[in-house]
Order: sequence, then C-alpha cells, then structure tokens
Amino acid sequence: MIRISLVFVSTLMFIASAIVAQNQRLTPELLWKIGRVTLDCVSPDGKFAVYGVQRYDVPKNKSTRVLYILNIQTGDTRALTNPDETANSAEFRPDGKRIGFLRNGKMCEVSPEGSAIQQVSDLEISGFRYSPNGQYVLFAQEVKLDNTAAENNPDLPNTSGRVIDGLFFRHWKSWHDYKYSNIFYANYTDGKLTSRPLNIMNERFDSPLKPMGGMEQITWSPDSRFIVYTCRKLHGTAEAQSTNSDLYAYELASGQTLNFTADLPGYDLEPVFSPDGRYLAWTSMARAGNESDRTRLFVLDTRTQQRQELTDGWDFEANHPQWAADSKSLYFMSTENFTYQYYQINLSDKKIRRITDGQHDYQSLKVAGSELLGTRVSMADPAEIFAVNAKSGAARRLTTVTDDPWKNIAKGKVERRSVKTADGKDMNVWFILPPDFDPSRRYPALLYCQGGPQSSLSQFFSYRWNMQLMAANGYVVVAPCRRGMPGSGSAWNDAISGDWGGGAMQDLLAAADYAAKEPYIDGNRLGAAGASFGGYSVFWLAGNHQKRFKTFIAHCGIFNLESFYGETEEIWFVSNDLEGPYWKAPKPKSYTQFSPHLYVQNWDTPILVIHNELDFRIPVTQGMQAFTAAQLRGIPSRLLYFPDEGHWMQKAQNSILWQRTFFDWLDKYLKE
Repeated sequence: MIRISLVFVSTLMFIASAIVAQNQRLTPELLWKIGRVTLDCVSPDGKFAVYGVQRYDVPKNKSTRVLYILNIQTGDTRALTNPDETANSAEFRPDGKRIGFLRNGKMCEVSPEGSAIQQVSDLEISGFRYSPNGQYVLFAQEVKLDNTAAENNPDLPNTSGRVIDGLFFRHWKSWHDYKYSNIFYANYTDGKLTSRPLNIMNERFDSPLKPMGGMEQITWSPDSRFIVYTCRKLHGTAEAQSTNSDLYAYELASGQTLNFTADLPGYDLEPVFSPDGRYLAWTSMARAGNESDRTRLFVLDTRTQQRQELTDGWDFEANHPQWAADSKSLYFMSTENFTYQYYQINLSDKKIRRITDGQHDYQSLKVAGSELLGTRVSMADPAEIFAVNAKSGAARRLTTVTDDPWKNIAKGKVERRSVKTADGKDMNVWFILPPDFDPSRRYPALLYCQGGPQSSLSQFFSYRWNMQLMAANGYVVVAPCRRGMPGSGSAWNDAISGDWGGGAMQDLLAAADYAAKEPYIDGNRLGAAGASFGGYSVFWLAGNHQKRFKTFIAHCGIFNLESFYGETEEIWFVSNDLEGPYWKAPKPKSYTQFSPHLYVQNWDTPILVIHNELDFRIPVTQGMQAFTAAQLRGIPSRLLYFPDEGHWMQKAQNSILWQRTFFDWLDKYLKE
C-alpha cells in the first residue's frame, strides 16, 4: 500500500512538473537560448539540404553557427562543422560530392558524410559560387581602391583625418573603409583554386550591394560561360541619390561585360537562369528613388533577346524567384494579405497560383525536386525548416531545433482583426493575447508601431520586437498593418510616401481606439512603442495622442525631419518619402506639418528613448534631441544608449539589457 502511494505521488509530481514546464513564461534570457535556423542550400539531386543553427553564449557575448545536413525525405540530420566555430554560406558542389562553406572568411569544403574539413583557399572572401561545370569558383572580395589621408600625406602617417569629396562616406553602421566588394573567378580542381584569381570588375563599385546584399545577387549561366551580377555603378553623391542597380553579364572567353537592364531605372536584383539556360529571371522595381517599390518579375529570353514582365497587372510584390525543373514556370514569395506565402507563375500564360496558406510566413525558398524548401515562422513560433508539396501546398516540418526550450513555453494566441480606419478603409490588425488569457480580466495593452515605413507587418518572429515576449509580460499587443505596408496592394503600400503624419498616424489611433473598447483591455493603461519609422510614430503620437496613452517607448526614432534629411545617408529614401529636401519651394508638408518636433509643446506623457551610436540611417542625435526636449519639459523620461550598436540590436547582452529596460519602463507606468 505504501509502495503504491509513493508511485502515485511520484507520478503526480512528474505530471505537475510537466505542466509547469509547458506553461513556462517567456523571458529575454529564454528567448536568447533559442537556436536560430536558416536554410543555406539544397543538393543537386534534391535529396539533401544544408542549414545552419546560430546559438548565442550570453555570458561570453558571442555566437557560433553550425552547419547540418538534412535528409529531406527521412528528416535525418547530422552536424557537418565544429560546434565551437561559425560556418556559413554553404553550397553543394555541382557533382554533389562536396559542400563548400566559409569559415573565418576562408572557403572550405566537407563531404556530405562529414569527413575532415579541407580549406580550399587562403583568400578572405565574403561569398562564393561554383560554376555549373565544376571548373571555376567565383567569389566576392574586398579590394582597396582608395587612398587614406595618411597615404596621400606620407609625412603625416598617424593622422586620423578623412578628406571627403562626396556622400556615402558612411552607410548603415560603417564608415567607408576605402574598399569595394568586387567579383573574382579562378580555376578550381579537386578542392583547390588552381589559378590566379581574375577581378572581372576592378571598379570602385560594389557587388553584391552593401550592406545587405548577398550571393543571391550573383549567378552563373548554366553553360558556365557567363557571370551575371548586380551592381549600382554610381559613386559618391550620385550613389546616395539613386537605387538604380543593373544586371551585368561578364563573358569569361572575351572578358566583355554587357548591361542587361540599362533602361530599367530602379533596383534590379536576384538574377537566376532557367535550368535549360534559355531564360534569365530577376526582380525589378520601376522607380529609381523608391527603395520599397513593388518588386516585379522580369524574364529575358536569351535566344530572342525579348524581355517581358511576368507580373504585369498583379498588385503585389514578387520576391526570391526560383525556377521549376522544366524551365516553364517560376516559384516566388509574396505578402498578399499580410503573410508571406509561396506562389507559382507560368511563362506561357502568366497565370499566378497561390501554393500555400495559413497564419505564418515563409522566409526562404529553394526547389528540391517536387517540393519547395524554406524556413517558416509565425508570431507564435520561431523558424524551422519545412518542405512544401509544390502542387498541393501540403507542408511537412523537417527540423525541431527550437523545441528546447520553445515547446515548454506558454504561448499567447494570435488573432487577426479587421478595423475601420478614419476614412472608412478596412485595416488588418494583429492581436496577441497573454498566455492563459482570461477574458474576464482587464489587461494593459501595447500599440506596436511598425517601422519601414514600407516594411511588412506579417507573421514574423523577432528576437527584439517579440510579440510573445510582450504578451508573456501580461500585455495585449495590438499591431496594426497601417497604410504604407505591403500586403494590401500597391496603393495601400504607396500611401505613406509624403504623408508620414497623415493617414498612417490616424490608422494607429484607430487601432488604439478599437482596442480600448475591448472588454478585456483597460483603456486607461495603453502604451505605444516602435523603432525606426515606428519610433517616428511614437514621437508624433506623443504630441498628438490627446491623452490616449500612459507611456511611450521609441527606439532609433526620427524626431526632427529637417535635421534628419541632412544627417541620414541614403538620400534617395528621404527625397522620395519626404517629397524632397527642406529647402524645396514650396516647402513640403513633411517639414511644416509632420515633423514630431513641431508638437513637443503638447508632450505630457512619460517616454523612454533608446538610440544607438552606430546608427547612420537615423543618427543618434535624433534620439538625443527627443530626450532633451522631454527633460526640459519636465516629463518623466529615460535615455538608453548603446555606443556599439547600429540600427538593430545584435549583441546578446546589449539586447537583454534592452529588453529588461523596455519591460521595466512599461511595468512602471502600465501595471497597477
């Protein structure tokens, strides 16, 4: 009897501990324990994939990324690289017998069975591509083509001065380092580069485009005769004013280069040849000053030299094109109705078919035989790799990297709502409810203001603006897809340009008013938070909210549009979105009506300002101006400053401090 009781008690204790584990609340520390999964490549036969898992060591404040090979049919997984090192940019050799990757910037190879790693070259590079015939390797490498002031003045070897004659002297988070990313190729035999690399550019231009372009901007033709690459062949002030990148084809035999898109004025990106070599597809934007224009799919018939837009008449973006094996159609991704899904378009009739659906985002796309491979996320789940049947859309989850600790975290429900705007339009709004939500309670709520201003508010999973983390702290999160975002057609997307303080701000207020009427939301405990344009939104709301909110948080936000125009680096962005410079006559209303600093006299609400020194997109002085204004007006305020971060938070310990400060501030003003 005693024995049975002990077993019974032990069983109850096990069940209780399991229930507690499954209801563990998400914390910043747990969030940073999650492995971050990204897909690198698929084998030529479509049977295997290589993916990477990045893990953070918070005490050491660093991370490593390990490569794994995955059997797509069985799900069997095996590590290919050392868990103490970082490996990235994996690509299968065309014969499938070796896998190339970068380790400490050096090209290495490993067999699919995980044999000893061999280094291919001593060169430090940023990306590579095997030629389809296996005889060459192309790679991107930094080349120093400009002199420093010290080099131009040999008698001043220790001077730190810079002599600057044009714009783009700094970009995103880096000062110009006198180097340019150029493309090289070399002969390749049995795991080694066997000839002196040849620079096919040798120009003061970058390919891939900096700072966020990758090897998806460079490709080989299937016959290995041509290298097609993306480049914006503008320099200095001209480069800062235009997004006009083109596709250039370099012929190995002749050494000649041809511009395929000289007459197309916007971004031309992501070139990809059809398997039969006849067609070249790419994404293109129509306007040279609009970095968030609708991406269109173009195809060039290399036999006839005829070019056509496949997505003409379709009102949504088309990204990351990949050819079907028969060269008769393309797969791509788009954010119709505010989630990123897979689509297919036929060359013959241009018909578009939606393949996937659901409350989640696909983040990448590779073709693996009859299936499509990619990472999938939602506001309730971090990235894992899924295989999708290209015909039926049925999805299979292939990895379980994030189960520890994610499967034991209590999740908040994510709901989609339709809210009427002030001018009678239907606006998609995401509601994220706290775990163990009780509709009889009244919760504080947080209005999430998305940045961009034209970035999508889809089913993303962020390690900074994490909706589940906010909900786990007891907040209902209200995330409106206000005008300016892709997902509801090009007119909705374009509506933000020149109208920052107009319809979009009324959309945010409409979402807040809708939320305040919910019986489970305490309308007297509303906060608003956002970054970048979301930070602009917070600063604007602070002067125009008419007592709706009890506190604000702005990260790297824009406070003064006049000074911002002269401080930022990508001039095409401000010239397009603010409708010109502040000296333009007549002066655009961006400066006379929409700048948040014009309404500081109305500020009366506690505000936390966060800004980073290395943010050259929105310089730190913008946040300092806002904090100074709040302090001089006697408003409870705090400045959180990071000297070693750019526009994003990338260091683990900095990010945890960011999150702790964020929630300490919210709790102080929104929780009873």
